[in-house]
Order: sequence, then C-alpha cells, then structure tokens
Amino acid sequence: MNIFSTPGFRNVWILSLSNALAASIMTLMILVGSLVGAELAPSAKWATLPIALTVIGTAVSILPATRCMQLMGRKHALWAFMALGIFACWLASSALGQQSFSLFCIAAVLLGSTNAALQQTRFAAMESVDPESGPTAASLMMCGGILAAIIGPELAVAGAHLTAVDYQGSYWLAAATVILGAILLAFYIPTVVPLAQQTAHASPTLNIIRNPTFILAVTSGAVAFVVMSFVMTGTPISMHHIYGHSLEDTKWVIQSHIAAMFLPSLVAPLLFKQLGIRGMMSVGLLCYCATVAIGYYDISVNGFWIQLVLLGVGWNFLFVSGTALLPRSYKQQDRFKGQAINDLTVFSFQALAALSAGWALGLINWQQILLICLLPILILAALLLIEGRINRRDKHSR
Repeated sequence: MNIFSTPGFRNVWILSLSNALAASIMTLMILVGSLVGAELAPSAKWATLPIALTVIGTAVSILPATRCMQLMGRKHALWAFMALGIFACWLASSALGQQSFSLFCIAAVLLGSTNAALQQTRFAAMESVDPESGPTAASLMMCGGILAAIIGPELAVAGAHLTAVDYQGSYWLAAATVILGAILLAFYIPTVVPLAQQTAHASPTLNIIRNPTFILAVTSGAVAFVVMSFVMTGTPISMHHIYGHSLEDTKWVIQSHIAAMFLPSLVAPLLFKQLGIRGMMSVGLLCYCATVAIGYYDISVNGFWIQLVLLGVGWNFLFVSGTALLPRSYKQQDRFKGQAINDLTVFSFQALAALSAGWALGLINWQQILLICLLPILILAALLLIEGRINRRDKHSR
C-alpha cells in the first residue's frame, strides 16, 4: 500500500492539510481565548468562558453538521461551515474593536460550530480508502493536528499587534488560513456511494447503539477526551498555583502534552498493523493507568511532565482506535447517524469534563482527581473485555 500515490490516499492528504489549515482557528482560540476573556470579561472568573463556549458550541453543533453533510454532501457542507468560521473570525475581531465580551462569546460558539464540521473530515478520509486502511487514514488525519497546533499559536503571535487593538489581527490571519483550507478542499473528490446504499433506509437508532462494537468505539473516544480534558485542564492550576512550580515549567509541560497528543500519529499506522485496533486501545489504557499512578506519587516538574506526555499518547491511541473501529460497527447507510451519535457523545463528555475540572479542584485535591479518572478507565477496560468475548463467541457459533 502506497499512502503517497494511491488515489484514495490522495483524498486523505488533501483533507488532512485542508483540515489542518482550517482547524488552526481552534488552537489559536485555545491560546488567545482566555487572554481576551481576561481583558473583556466583567469579572476575572469569566475569563475562561469563551473557551468553554467553544467546546459547548462543538457539542451542540454535531447533529446539525452531520445532517448538513448528509443532505449537501461532505464537500459542500464543509465549505458552508468554513464560511461560518470565516464569519466567526470577523465577528471576533469586531468584538475586540468594540470591546464587547458578549459579542466575543458569540464568536466563540460559532467557532465551535465550525469545529463540529471539521471533526467530520476524519470520517470522510476513512471513506476514501478501503476498510483495512481506515486506521492509517485516521492516523494521517491526526497528523494534521500537529500542523494546526503549530499554525494557530503562530498566527496568534504574528497578528497580536497588527492593529491598535491587541489580537484583532490574529483573527484576520485565522480567517485567511480558513480560506486557504477551503481552496485546498476544492481538490477533494468525495467518495461515490452506490445507489443501493443511498436509497437504503437507516437502521433504527436502538439497533445501532446496542451493537457492542459500536458501544466500545464510542466509549473509547469518550473516555479518551474525558480523562484528557479533566487532567489537562487542571494541570496548570495544580502545577503553578497549588504546588508552586514556575510558569515556564508549567508551559513546558502543557506544550509537551500537546505534542504527545499528535506525534504518535506518525507511527500509529505501523502500530495498528502490529497490534490491531483493540490492541492499540489496550496500550492507550495502559498509558492512562500510568498517568494516574505517576501523578499520584510524583508532583515534581518531571513527574508532571511524564504524566502529561503519557496522557497525550494515551489520548491519541484511544481516540484514533475508537475512530477506526466506528465504521466497522454499522452499515454504510447508517454512517451519518452513527457518526453523529459518536461525536455528540464524545464532545458532550469533553465539554462536561472541561467545565467540571476547575470546579473539582476547588473541592478535592490533585490525587483525588486522578483517582476519579480510574472510573472511566475501568469502564472502558471492562467493555473491551466484554466486546472481545462476544466477538469470539459469535465467531465460534458460525
């Protein structure tokens, strides 16, 4: 399999680069959102609201984004939501010019809506290749996240002082990258779905969600985000404010974590061949268990660094594995419904974890927070064992 010249993988590369450019608005928002919030918010306690609203905007827009893709096709729906992202960037820059916190919050929600559609590109990539190559396609899409993680913060810094209003130019540059992503998307050739599958009626929702493989795939993605968001969101407060580590050390730990979230995608295709999807899930769970153990006993800078790197690697393996397993759990005519249920569940849990992390730190200590993370880890481990037994039983009964 040549992932550079195969026609299907041409689509994957186009989608990965297009998505990386457009999704840079999200990494820019992660860096700038709270800084702008601290300046515009009526109270310091509302400073992180724009970022929280971006996550919420993603969660509530999953169903509309999926429905648009079903009605308009992947390509045209992505263009429509990219246009929404460009408008959101303009709205954010206008909010900065007017010093309007409420307008900036609206822009944050719309950026989240754009992100909901951009998340669907990983399914479009997997649809472009044969099922066996799905994990490789999903991993290559995650590689685009590395580029987005670099571009977004660079745009934030480059545009910070383009105008008299701080960060207004950052959103102008962000809009330009979305436009570039939309232009690149023009070269994407959507997969032709056979007429029989186009006219076939989708299965009842209950039939889809009671499939053990579907449950495992969705839970893998949800647990990946819940544990990652809960621990990552609480790390800066724990490191800097509670344990007194320097801001520079805290920044280094978070940067290393973000790199660890995406860099494993460079070798993930090889690991998938060796371990399989469920094997990769198991490795991801082991990384999460090590995260809890190290974080519980070692609160030094090195301890936090190892903990957060393992957290990033575990997230990558669990999220990519869940994404790769999902298309194998439903019929082709059920793909939009299945993908909508998956993303709605995953990003709703992410929003809940991100919003509750700061609240939890005010009630319990860091070690107790880590112990709470064991619950979703154990749930996923149990589901992995149960689904494996059901699959083996079904194979023996044939």
